[in-house]
Amino acid sequence: MDGIIKLTGKVRFPITIDPGVWIFDERRVDLDTFFEQARDTGGELEAYTKSVSKQWDKEFTEGAQLPEEPGKKKFEKQKVLEGTFGMPIGPFLKNAEPEGDATTFSVIADGKEYTFPLSEAYSLVAAFSNKGKPLREDGPIHLYLEDGSNRDNPIRNVTEFIIK
Repeated sequence: MDGIIKLTGKVRFPITIDPGVWIFDERRVDLDTFFEQARDTGGELEAYTKSVSKQWDKEFTEGAQLPEEPGKKKFEKQKVLEGTFGMPIGPFLKNAEPEGDATTFSVIADGKEYTFPLSEAYSLVAAFSNKGKPLREDGPIHLYLEDGSNRDNPIRNVTEFIIK
């Protein structure tokens, strides 16, 4: 099972992660722009409420828009085929449900163990493609800190996550 990453340890639900299917996941982030974007710490609910309000106001003042143009879909497909993408690790950690006494997140990569406080692990981002191609040579994923401080030197060849 090459390319599969296990999330085990002090969790209620051990998880197996296949980064090969993340290209279809709506939670993926474009890493070409991700690290430059300003971080909004308002929370997901607040962001959702703002976007719905903005759409409501727009439709109220301008009227409803027709469905998106066919050219836009083609552009989005092209972007997926040529983009560099990553996936936030936080949702996977939440689904695994770490036990109450868990405090450490360990990453096994290249036979080494990298440790992070569990609270910091929720903000890690796993890159899974570079210019539309999977990370085969030194993958299946590269791990980045959310602030991009290790952008030039990510953790490569990640094979396992262990919550301790």
